[in-house]
Amino acid sequence: MRASRALPAFPPDRKPFAESALLRERGIRLRAATERDLVFMRELYGVLRADELAPLPWPNATKQTFLDDQFALQHLHFVRHYAAADFLVIEHDHSPVGRFYLLHEAAADFMIVDIALLPTWRQLGVGTELIRATQNRASSFGRGVALHVDQRNTAARRLYERLGFQVVAEEGPYQRMLWQYE
Repeated sequence: MRASRALPAFPPDRKPFAESALLRERGIRLRAATERDLVFMRELYGVLRADELAPLPWPNATKQTFLDDQFALQHLHFVRHYAAADFLVIEHDHSPVGRFYLLHEAAADFMIVDIALLPTWRQLGVGTELIRATQNRASSFGRGVALHVDQRNTAARRLYERLGFQVVAEEGPYQRMLWQYE
């Protein structure tokens, strides 16, 4: 992958956020992301943006260059601005199926920086269970959980609302949502 050579490494591995028993029973594991995962992360990013780029009349090579550049910028932003986060790969049977970036030690509330799954792994309860496990862990410390969602991502917004998140701010094309510990 062209972009991975210039990308910064993930922050050093810390004791990662533990997955729930329900996910373990389904063969889902979380592990710290490494440089080897950048190829998968770039591919996942491309899958996530495919529908958005489909109508553009660009040649495929141009689209791929754009995706590589955008992924590199996103990765750089995440590792610089959320260096204290756990950067986790979601795996099933030792194959990556998604990513889960969680800041839980250095902020007032836990923050889900990013959660993304391959399309074949969506709507199977994996994301829901990761969020519930995050809420349970945050509540054990008397803390809430924050996240940002693209306003166009209605499916994700509905999921977050169903799990008790409320919009607390509009920030450009994103909504900041918060689940408060009660």
